[in-house]
Amino acid sequence: MPSWFFASLRGYRIEWLSRDLVAGLMLAAIAIPGQLATARLAGMPPETGLYAFAAGSLVFTAFGANRFMSVAADSTIAPIFAGGLTSLALTGTPHYAELATLLALMVGAILVAVGLLRAGWLATLLSIPVTTGFLAGISIHIIVGELPTLLGISEQQGHLLQRLFHIFGRLDETNPYPLAVGVGVLVVILGTARISPKVPGALIGIVGAGVAVALFHLQSRGVSTIGALSVALPRLALPPSPGTHELSQLVPLALVVAMVCIMQTSAVASTFPSQKGETENISRDFAGVGAGSILTGLIGSFAVDARPPSTAIVVESGGRSQFASMTAVGCMIALFAVAADLMAYVPHAVLSGILVYIALKIFRLGEMIRIYRHGGREILLVAASAALVIALPIETGMLLAIVLSFVHSIYVVARPYCVELARVPGSTVWWPPGGDEQSEHVPGVLVFAAAAPLTFTNAQYLRDKIIAALATAPSLVRLLVIEASGMIEIDYTGSQTLQQMIAELRARSIEVAIARLSDQRAQAEAKRTGLITALGSERVFKSVEEAVRQIMPNAKA
Repeated sequence: MPSWFFASLRGYRIEWLSRDLVAGLMLAAIAIPGQLATARLAGMPPETGLYAFAAGSLVFTAFGANRFMSVAADSTIAPIFAGGLTSLALTGTPHYAELATLLALMVGAILVAVGLLRAGWLATLLSIPVTTGFLAGISIHIIVGELPTLLGISEQQGHLLQRLFHIFGRLDETNPYPLAVGVGVLVVILGTARISPKVPGALIGIVGAGVAVALFHLQSRGVSTIGALSVALPRLALPPSPGTHELSQLVPLALVVAMVCIMQTSAVASTFPSQKGETENISRDFAGVGAGSILTGLIGSFAVDARPPSTAIVVESGGRSQFASMTAVGCMIALFAVAADLMAYVPHAVLSGILVYIALKIFRLGEMIRIYRHGGREILLVAASAALVIALPIETGMLLAIVLSFVHSIYVVARPYCVELARVPGSTVWWPPGGDEQSEHVPGVLVFAAAAPLTFTNAQYLRDKIIAALATAPSLVRLLVIEASGMIEIDYTGSQTLQQMIAELRARSIEVAIARLSDQRAQAEAKRTGLITALGSERVFKSVEEAVRQIMPNAKA
C-alpha cells in the first residue's frame, strides 16, 4: 500500500473494531439529520446532503491523515456558497445545482493545491475575533432564513433586513402547527445536549415529528414535508462549463469557501489530533477534504468541510480510526434502503429547528465575552465582521471580513508597540518602567525597543517614534541603544530607513548602537542590507548594559 493511501487506517488493531462500530453508530445518529438540514441550507435536494456525507467520509479515509476527522456537508460553508449562488441562479433549479457542483470542484481543487504546496499556514491568517464575528453573522442569516418555515408563512428573497420586515409584517399569519413542530424539535435537541452530546436529539426529533405527522395528518394543517428521498445512485459527471460572467463570480466565492475550510480543518486537526503530542499532517488533511469536495462535485452534490461536532462525537464515543466514519456511511446506505420513503413524513420545520440549533451553536457568545474581557479593542473586530456579513450579501461580507483580518494583522506590524526602557535598580536588566516599580534612567542614554520586525510597513513609523523620544528626553541624548530582540526580520526598506536615521543622528553627535539582535535571520538580513556596515560591527552588542558601559563608561544613573 503506498504511503499516501489510507494513512488514517495505518497500524489498525482488531481490538479497535468494537469501539469504531459504536462510534460509527453514534456519528450516524447525530450527523445524518444534520446532513439533511445542511442540504436544505445549501438549497439542494435532501439526498445530496447524504451523498456529501458518504463521499466526504470515504475519500478522506483514503487520502486524509487524521484518524478522527469527520468530513461532510457543513452548516458553516453552506450559507456562504448558497448566498453567492442565488445571485446567479434560482434555488432549486437545475442550473443552481450545476453551479453548486462546479463550485465544489473548484473548492476541492484549491484545497488539494493548498495541501500539495504545504500552505497550511494560511489558516493562521484569520484571527479569532474576526472568525467569531463572521460566524455570528452566518448564524443570524441561518435563523432569519428559517423563520418563515418555522412560522408557516411565505418566504421573501432579498436583503436580510427585507426578509426580517417581511416576517414581522406577517406574524399574524403564523401557523401554530409547523411552529410547534420546529420549536419542539429544538427543545428536544437542547434538552438532550444538556444530558449528553452523545444523545441523538436531532434523530429523536425527526422520528417523533414523523410519527406526529403520520398519526395526526399534519400535512392537512399546513405542515409541509421534505418528501421521499431519491434512491437513484449518483453517477459521475462533469457539470457544464460556466460562462465568463458566472466564472468571474464563482472564483472569488470558491476562494472564500476554501479559506473557511482551511480554517476549520486546521482547527479540527489541532483540537482532535490522531496522537496527542505528535505533529499533525495538516497538509494531507487539506488534500483529503479537497478530494472529498471534488468527488461530491462529480456526483452532483456540494462542497464538504471538516465538521467539529461530528469529529467530537467520534472521539467522545471512543472511536479509534476512520473506520467509525465508514460505519456511519454504512448506516446511511441502510437508511436509503429502508427509510427513503418514510422521509415523506419528515416536516421541513424539523430541519429548520435543527438549523436554528446549529446557528445557536456557531453564535459563540462565550467567546465574545472572553474577547470583550481580555481582548480590549479587538471586540470591535467581532462587531465589524458580524456587521459586514449581516449588512452585505453573505459571500461579500465574508470576503471583506477576511480582508479585515489581513488589514488588522498588517496594522499590528505597521504600528507596533514601542517603549523606552530603563534599568532595574541594582541589576543589569533594562525593562519597561511602569506601575510602582522603581527604575533608573541614565542621563544622556535613550534605550528604545520595538516589538516588531523592521519592514517597509513600519520603518518610517519607528523612525518618527525614535526622533520624538529623542526630542522629549529629559536630558541631551548622546547614546541611542535600539533594543532589537523583537526584530525577527529586517527588509531592505527598513534597513535603508534606519541607516539614514543613523547618519542623521551621528551628524548631531549622537552615537547609535543595537543590542540583542538575537534572531539569526534578522542578523543575516542586517548584514546583507548594509545595516551592520553603516552602524559598525563594534556597535552591535549582546545586551543593553554592555552597550551603555562600553560606549559611555562614565555614565551614571
